[in-house]
Amino acid sequence: MEGKKPKILLCEDDQNLGSVLKNYLELNDFDVILERDGRLGLAAFQREKFDLCLLDIMMPHMDGFTVAGEIRDIDPDIPLFFLSAKTMKEDIIQGYRLGADDYITKPFDSEVLLLKIKAILKRNEETTREQENKEFDLGSYHFNPKLRELSHAGKMQTLSPKENELLKMLAEHMNDLLPREQALKKIWGSDTYFNGRSMDVYIAKLRKYLKEDDKIEIVNIHGNGFRLVVPVA
Repeated sequence: MEGKKPKILLCEDDQNLGSVLKNYLELNDFDVILERDGRLGLAAFQREKFDLCLLDIMMPHMDGFTVAGEIRDIDPDIPLFFLSAKTMKEDIIQGYRLGADDYITKPFDSEVLLLKIKAILKRNEETTREQENKEFDLGSYHFNPKLRELSHAGKMQTLSPKENELLKMLAEHMNDLLPREQALKKIWGSDTYFNGRSMDVYIAKLRKYLKEDDKIEIVNIHGNGFRLVVPVA
């Protein structure tokens, strides 16, 4: 997180709690966007890039569980905490089944919440660093994302930053679906028609780079995303 403040999406319809928590987190060097209903919270997530989400459950227009499900479809890995007055076992179980990293019941200690946020962001940063150093064997190709190099039969292609990031995401999802919205959000910043057309151009470029191995293909899963198919040795 060096060089910029981690950005948090806070969805909380209690005006007093939302404002107090936003101010507290901002005093501790976080950039916080506060939305007071679930629909606005989801729109903010679709519009901007965040490092962590804090979601109340009982909100107007769209509840926190629904928002969390939509967020997980866009980004399965973003840290997500529920902040809720709902203490029933069934609600807590549902929260974790939706992929929550933590379920914090109200009232809670803001300092404890802060420590939990810092801990999970540190863990994610370390995981990201490990992934950045990972290299991939794609059939007869070798891909080094850190150097932006794609090698084949002694020849090396230097990829542009966007080509590199897109191929890296495909490689991380090898033989599985890379959701279109997830790639657009991470690389282009938003899921718009024009960004989608741009990504299609980059997919075509990557297919051209990988054409020397006819066992590799990037399959378009219509309306959902792409799948990098690589035979498993």
